[in-house]
Amino acid sequence: MTSSFSNLLLAEPLARAVAEMGYETMTPIQEQAIPVVLAGQDVMGAAQTGTGKTAAFSLPLLQRMLKHENASTSPARHPVRALVLLPTRELADQVAQQIKLYAKYTNLRSTVVFGGIDMKPQTLELKKGVEVLVATPGRLLDHIEAKNAVLNQVEYVVLDEADRMLDIGFLPDLQRILSYLPKQRTTLLFSATFSPEIKRLAGSYLQNPVTIEVARPNETASTVEQHFYSVADDDKRRALKQIVRQRGITQAFVFVNSKLGCARLARSLERDGLRTSALHGDKSQDERLKALAAFKAGEVDLLVCTDVAARGLDIKDVPAVFNFDIPFNAEDYVHRIGRTGRAGASGLAVSFASGGNDARLVADIEKLIKKKIELEPVEFEEDRPRGRINDGRRHWREEGESGDSRDVLDQPRERRDADSRRGGGRPHRAPSAPRDPFFDKPYEPGEPDATPAWEAAAKAATPTRGISSNIKPKRKVAALFKSAEPS
Repeated sequence: MTSSFSNLLLAEPLARAVAEMGYETMTPIQEQAIPVVLAGQDVMGAAQTGTGKTAAFSLPLLQRMLKHENASTSPARHPVRALVLLPTRELADQVAQQIKLYAKYTNLRSTVVFGGIDMKPQTLELKKGVEVLVATPGRLLDHIEAKNAVLNQVEYVVLDEADRMLDIGFLPDLQRILSYLPKQRTTLLFSATFSPEIKRLAGSYLQNPVTIEVARPNETASTVEQHFYSVADDDKRRALKQIVRQRGITQAFVFVNSKLGCARLARSLERDGLRTSALHGDKSQDERLKALAAFKAGEVDLLVCTDVAARGLDIKDVPAVFNFDIPFNAEDYVHRIGRTGRAGASGLAVSFASGGNDARLVADIEKLIKKKIELEPVEFEEDRPRGRINDGRRHWREEGESGDSRDVLDQPRERRDADSRRGGGRPHRAPSAPRDPFFDKPYEPGEPDATPAWEAAAKAATPTRGISSNIKPKRKVAALFKSAEPS
């Protein structure tokens, strides 16, 4: 079995595209999966993230579909023959781009459909006819119900990141989609792990699959240097900036557990002078794609994101990953740090742990990856003398207190001089009121039988006719009419 793409018996258009992309040596999953798929067998593959699964299924499928390629403009001559399902929009867009590059010298058409954007442009593409359709389950069902996508001629189905699709509740959608497909087809299932749910799914829809497992489940890449630091929540951002500066990190993923925390952290790091962008589920699809494009182009230093970006995103040469929050699911740790150290390159994974709950999550990770984790303390650089600092918004606080402000010493001299001329160089303090000496006297208990002054005054004001002092006497009011005398 060959391990070189040049010796692989690919058709000339595919071989030329692969050579242009710089592919030379196949990864283990490619070396084992490509011949099996070329033979038309079902595959159940497990591989460590970042090992080239997209090429492992795309190239042999394109090779087998070349017999159907044609230059006709008729949509009927370009029915959907291969369906690739993925869990997230970003991953679907990435896989579609890769397939377009592989098929650039052929007449095979491909497109991608996913949610978060208008359906009309996607509908126009589908109406033109495509051989390869890349989709997320929800949006594909929308097109099926709108009769934009006809799947009765599908010959190949790929379920990529199947475990993730099950995790986020796509099983009912998958079952509905697969019910529209012909019974006779080749099905390829790729997953990071072979959980019992994945095995049940494979048993239902795959026929005598060839199992390919090139890495131990949940194994982290040996090229990734992993560190766990014990840091208080308020010091995490400070620790992140220090490590970025000390190690000269040019780009990194920063993972958090919540969408709100993602947005807040991105804003704080932006104020600290780092080129930062946020990527989370509340962003529109256009914003998410622009953030990814800026990160790939090197226009963004730190991409702060939730686990929406932890699976399958292939961005080359990312030197580091920061787990600002320890993931709730231990398996997500493996996928997060899989964004660095890809294709044999070295990488750095830094995780910040604080409090008892994080200790439990770290123990889960330790159990999963079967490695002893040591929590390291963070030694911060020498602090400046404490003093009162101004955040530029006429708000003063003690240096070292929580807040997004930077030290006044970090501000340009012109800014500090201007603040001083405006009176911003020193905080204004209102004069204190004179202290009443009565409150400085010691406590002197009164006589136990003494009648309080207010009670004595009330008794003195009590009428002699025996009415309670709490009842006010009626006031005499002048009458408009005199009451009639009794007859």
